[in-house]
Amino acid sequence: MKIDTAFVLAAGKGTRMAPLTDSLPKPLVSLNDRPLLDYIFDYLKAEDVQHLIVNAHHLPDKISQYLDGVSGFTSVDFVQEPVLLETGGGLKNAAQFLPKNAPFFMINGDAFWVDKDGTMGALAALSNTFDANDMDILLLLIPVLRMTLTQGVGDYDIAADGRLIRAQDKTGDLMFTGIRIVHPRILESMPDGVYSFLQQMDAAEESGRLYGVVYDGDWHHISTPEDVDNVEKSLV
Repeated sequence: MKIDTAFVLAAGKGTRMAPLTDSLPKPLVSLNDRPLLDYIFDYLKAEDVQHLIVNAHHLPDKISQYLDGVSGFTSVDFVQEPVLLETGGGLKNAAQFLPKNAPFFMINGDAFWVDKDGTMGALAALSNTFDANDMDILLLLIPVLRMTLTQGVGDYDIAADGRLIRAQDKTGDLMFTGIRIVHPRILESMPDGVYSFLQQMDAAEESGRLYGVVYDGDWHHISTPEDVDNVEKSLV
């Protein structure tokens, strides 16, 4: 399925990334001399995504200025959050810019991944798997055993048919990467306010409409300055 729109979450404070985030929003922290958002946008453009929406709360002017220099999309919409709405509230707040009937990518602004040559990339794997008849949310996941540079957490286990089961004790086999496809039908039941998108993921799981794709590339959980250093060294 062709995905034309992406919503990138760039509003978080990135507290654990201090002091790097004292003067920069976390998605603009540099990895090998490029902001994290650069890598996300490169992958979106390679997948021919046309419409980009980005939210901001912490140091929003810096996100806005960065977006002024972004090209390669038909439209770029900036959504400022005077009050931090978290991932669920942030998505609902951006609803006016999202497609009404077509699924879209929803990506954490600090997500960093590297597709392997000769394999289907992360975004293509999601778009090729998504089935709007059966799925409300499709998550990209990575095996915890492959998390060697940064900390891994066992968020989910996966059934043979691709449905996901959240591991309440965090000892599942798979970690959620912050990269997903969402069908806008879920926005109809989402309230305004401050809350985590995990509520929607749990609701989709309960209704049997939360699915996953296991990624075969490299993904890193970049939460601290030490994580940045470790990943940079691995890419040399």
